Amino acid sequence: MKKVRLGAGSAFWGDMLEPAVEIAKKGNVKYLGFDHLAELTMSILQRQKNKDPEMGYIRDIIPWMEALLPISQPKGIKLITNAGGVNPRSAAEQVAKVAKSLGFSGMKIAVIEGDDLYPKLDELIAKGVDFTNLDNGDKDIKKVRDRIIAANVYIGSESIIEALEQGADVVIAGRCSDTALYMGPIMYEFGWTFEKDYEKIAAAQIASHVIECAECATRGFNEWDKVKNVANIGFPILEFSENGEAIIEKVPGSGGVVNEWSIKEQLMYEVHDPKNYIMPDGNADFTSIKLEDLGNDRVKLSDMTGKPRPEKLKVQIGYQDGWIGEGQIYFSWPNAYQKAKQAEEIIRERFKAVKLEAEEIQFDYVGVNMLHGSVAPEPSADLNEVGLRVVARTKTREEAAKIGREATHIWTLGGVGTAYGTPYRPRPVISLWPTLIPREEVKTTCTIKEVE
Repeated sequence: MKKVRLGAGSAFWGDMLEPAVEIAKKGNVKYLGFDHLAELTMSILQRQKNKDPEMGYIRDIIPWMEALLPISQPKGIKLITNAGGVNPRSAAEQVAKVAKSLGFSGMKIAVIEGDDLYPKLDELIAKGVDFTNLDNGDKDIKKVRDRIIAANVYIGSESIIEALEQGADVVIAGRCSDTALYMGPIMYEFGWTFEKDYEKIAAAQIASHVIECAECATRGFNEWDKVKNVANIGFPILEFSENGEAIIEKVPGSGGVVNEWSIKEQLMYEVHDPKNYIMPDGNADFTSIKLEDLGNDRVKLSDMTGKPRPEKLKVQIGYQDGWIGEGQIYFSWPNAYQKAKQAEEIIRERFKAVKLEAEEIQFDYVGVNMLHGSVAPEPSADLNEVGLRVVARTKTREEAAKIGREATHIWTLGGVGTAYGTPYRPRPVISLWPTLIPREEVKTTCTIKEVE
C-alpha cells in the first residue's frame, strides 16, 4: 500500500527551527510543512506591506531556508509554507536569493496567490456579496470599510497540488488553511479528487489537523510533569496511507511524547462541532476516529471519515478599532496586595483628573487573578509580591498614552517598596470581522519561479 511521510516544521511565527532541521535530517520525510500565520498576523503583515511594498511576508523564511535547503534539496524533500503572508512574491524572491547563494540553480519555487481580497473588496461589496459578521450577525460591512487594513480568505490545497504537479521544490502561499500544507501533498501523491474521494480527504484533514500545530501534538500538556526533554522537543511526523489511515510519530530519541493522550489533546484543539470540522478542502467527522497507541511514541488513527468540502470559504477581515494603553507596577511585602489595591484607587482618581476618555478599563493583579479573573479567590496570606496591571482601550493614541503615564506616578505615590515595570507604548487594536464568501468568488493561482 502506498504511503507518504510528512513532517511538521512550524506551528506559528517565531517557532523553533531546530526540530524542523532534525526531521529533515532524520525523519525520512518527503514533505515538510510550515505554518506561520494566525488570525491577526495578516493585518500586522498588511500594515508592514503598506509601509514597504517589498515586505508583508514572514521574515523567518530566510534563516529557515538557509538552514533547510542544504538538507532538503539533496534529499528531494519538498518544503511547503504559508510564510508568504500578504506578499508571497517577495517571499519567493528572498528564497530565490538564498537558493542561488547556496548553489541550487534550477530549483523551482511556487508562488500561491489569490487569498488576498483586500484589493478587490470594494468590487465585491458593490457586487452585493454578503459579508455578514459570523460573530454578531452584523450585515453592514460598510460601517468599518474605511478602517479595514486586511482581508484574506482561507484557501485550500488546489494550487499547492498544481505546484507539486509542476515540480516545485518550495511552495510559498499566503493565507491557505493550516491543514492545506499537508493535505495538498497527500492529495497529489494519491491522485485524489474533491468530488470522488471526499471521505479519504476528510481523513487526511483530521491527520493534518493533528500535526499542523507541531509541538502541540508532542508536548503532552496534561502530562507536563512527566514528559522528558521538552527543551529538545521533537515535532510530529505523519505517515499517511492511501487507505485513509495514519500514524503519528516523531524522530526517535527527540524530546516530548507521542501517545494516545497527546494526540487526543490536539484533536480537541479549535474544534467546535466534532461532527463538522469544516475547512476549505473538506468537512471532517471527529466522532468516529479510532486511536491505537502502538508504543515507542507512535499512535495510529483509523476509521476517519467526513463529508464534501463547503461551498463557502471563511474570510478574516481585520480593521483598526482604537488603541490600547497599558502600565504595570509591582509591590513588595509586607502588605503587597493592600498596596496594589490602594494603587488602583489612586490611578482611577488620576484618570478622572486627566479626563481620560476610555471605552474599557481593566485592572489585573499579577499573582492573584491575572489568569483566573473574577473566579480567583482573595489571597489568604500576606503575599511576597504583587503586580498591578492597568490597561484601557481608547479611540485615539493620545488618550491611550495617558494610561502608562498615570501608572508611572505610582512609583512616587505608591506605598513603600513600589517598583515600576517596563514602559509600554500605545498600540493599535485590530479587530476581526469574520465572514464567508462563495467559493466561486475566489480564484487562486500558481506561478513557478526557477532559480537562475
